[in-house]
Amino acid sequence: MFTKNIIITGGAGFIGSHVVRLFVNKYPEYRIVNVDALTYAGNLANLKDVEQAPNYVFEKANILDTDAMERIFNTWQITDIIHLAAESHVDRSILSPMDFVYTNVAGTVNLLNVAKQHWLKDGEADRHLFYHVSTDEVFGALGETGFFSETTPYHPNSPYSASKAASDHFVRAYAETYGLNTIISNCSNNYGPYHFPEKLIPLFIHNIIQRKPLPVYGDGLYTRDWLFVKDHALAIDLLFHKGKRNDTYTIGGFNEWKNIDLVKLLCRLMDAKLHRTPGESEQLITFIKDRPGHDRRYAIDASKINKELGWKPTVTFEQGLDETIDWYLNNREWLEQVTSGAYQQYYETMYTRRNQL
Repeated sequence: MFTKNIIITGGAGFIGSHVVRLFVNKYPEYRIVNVDALTYAGNLANLKDVEQAPNYVFEKANILDTDAMERIFNTWQITDIIHLAAESHVDRSILSPMDFVYTNVAGTVNLLNVAKQHWLKDGEADRHLFYHVSTDEVFGALGETGFFSETTPYHPNSPYSASKAASDHFVRAYAETYGLNTIISNCSNNYGPYHFPEKLIPLFIHNIIQRKPLPVYGDGLYTRDWLFVKDHALAIDLLFHKGKRNDTYTIGGFNEWKNIDLVKLLCRLMDAKLHRTPGESEQLITFIKDRPGHDRRYAIDASKINKELGWKPTVTFEQGLDETIDWYLNNREWLEQVTSGAYQQYYETMYTRRNQL
């Protein structure tokens, strides 16, 4: 008998797989139901180490499919949801914004409706939690100073961030209107093992291995705050169990880097690990035309979750980056499998052709 039956949406994706692994291993008394549509970034190979666990279930389903969500709720008597499933790449949102509206907005609302129907009818809404994982990009861009916090006004600048902002608002509205228990967390850029190589760090690790160009947008001076994905999973665990209901938390790494500086650091580390001549990989850096609506700087003030719950990153950026690089170097088969086929066509569209504009 399991004490909780928790849906983790997007559990075969990058962040989701780390959250699934943590919960499956740490809480044998919980049944973890991984709901994932297995689109391009979802990969069950990310969870081979837990797929036979007695408290793990995989359901291939799209969160837009109401019948499938109803069936999963009824079959597994779902008590809680940790919602990570999302279209998440800004470049893709510029090419196809409606995909982001469908998944990130309509998918979230569909999930909220199913949860509302099941959890409110038993008269014990306090026993259940809808935890919505969001992004710092909903806040827009910062200048050279200042930080995003839980009170920062929303100002999304891309179709992706607008879709996530809308989903955040719906979660708040369902808490206020219907009495659902909710938590929202807005996190900075994650990095680590199992990251699909369309985002900066895994993309550039892959390209350095292949001696392919390293496409840097604009002048390369865009600044991001980076958090090791395992530390994000630990924060989600903590908020799920101890976070204040119907509240919001910002999660960050206290770790700002300009893109060009991060790329040069990656080049140095990779040259050393691949036994290449120092400076060899840096010659691959190629500045390409900037993308529309590119936010200049993100930075998170994570003092609230630190003061209330004691959370802070457990590894330094250097430690996390070293572990990440080693993982990709030791899992080249995984890397090659996910960078074949349709991904190669997308890569050609987004980076090679843009460089020719």
